[in-house]
Amino acid sequence: MTKQDKSSPIRIPMPLRYGINLALIVGLWAVFLALIQNGIITNYWNGILIMVGINMILATSLNVATGYLGQLPLGHAGFMAVGAYAGGIFMKSTPAADLIAEGNTAAALPYVLAALLISALIAGVFGLIIGIPALRLKGDYLAIITLGFGEIIRVVLTNIDNVLGFKFTYGAAGLKRIPKFSTFTLVFVCVVLCCGMIHMLMKSRHGRAILSIRENEIAAESVGMPVTFYKTLAFVFSAMLAGVAGCLYAGYLGSLYPSTFKFMKSIEILVMVVLGGMGSMLGSILSAGVLTVLPELLRSVADYRMVAYSLVLVLMMIFRPKGLLGGYDFSMSRLLEKVLNALFRRQPKNKQEGGAADERAEE
Repeated sequence: MTKQDKSSPIRIPMPLRYGINLALIVGLWAVFLALIQNGIITNYWNGILIMVGINMILATSLNVATGYLGQLPLGHAGFMAVGAYAGGIFMKSTPAADLIAEGNTAAALPYVLAALLISALIAGVFGLIIGIPALRLKGDYLAIITLGFGEIIRVVLTNIDNVLGFKFTYGAAGLKRIPKFSTFTLVFVCVVLCCGMIHMLMKSRHGRAILSIRENEIAAESVGMPVTFYKTLAFVFSAMLAGVAGCLYAGYLGSLYPSTFKFMKSIEILVMVVLGGMGSMLGSILSAGVLTVLPELLRSVADYRMVAYSLVLVLMMIFRPKGLLGGYDFSMSRLLEKVLNALFRRQPKNKQEGGAADERAEE
């Protein structure tokens, strides 16, 4: 093994990269938790942070189908509704409410994890049922059919009790008295896990296949790639994460109403993705935070709040049509490598030496 030249670029090993990212995530969680426990972040803003986390999961999950796969589904609220009702009905049938009321969160945790898993699986099944026929279409046709499926889910949730003959979703009256299990820590962990799973999927060979379909579906199909399989895979994965977000939403509010999941909810999630930049996970995270917090900050001008909110979106689309970050994804490891190279790497004396150093680095 030859000694590395001082002019060669500094690279951070992959295990160290993951260690740095994990340390930063834990540090961020500890800071927010300390602020909440000391009362600096009030209960009101703690609830806003929980909603920010839920919207981050919704935006990043939809970004899989829109930004990475290149499709335009408009039924994301339907998958959120399925996950919310599945998790809410399951939690109501368990003793979790009594355990949470007693402060015994450790005993209630298995029920919460089971609810999240059930919500993800049921939303994934609905995503599979809808995705197989819908993803054979493209563009506006796909948007219309997924929008229709989303509305069908909402109507079914409203009227299924009349068909079954007993109370199941409680129709328009709403599913109430759901145990409130969604805490800042739980939502924070779910956001990190969802973003981590999306990152691992897109860095795998399956993720590269999904991106190739976005770039040129005909070319991908011509080289023997199972296009329908990968489109369905991305769609189902996106639906499962939306189901997790729906379960957290049910555990935060404690009551659910079918009218919450109208098609405008799907549009709201899509706006977050487009504003952040389609194909950028960090962009979806930032836009979800901005669009969740901004209406709360504008409550002092309630009469003009929605006007200001809409104006921000219009100006954004005029001056940054590709979104806040476009297709860029931030990497802390790359930033640290640039800083280390700027501080410690010996710069080549001339272009010829620099070219030779770059060639050695590539080898």
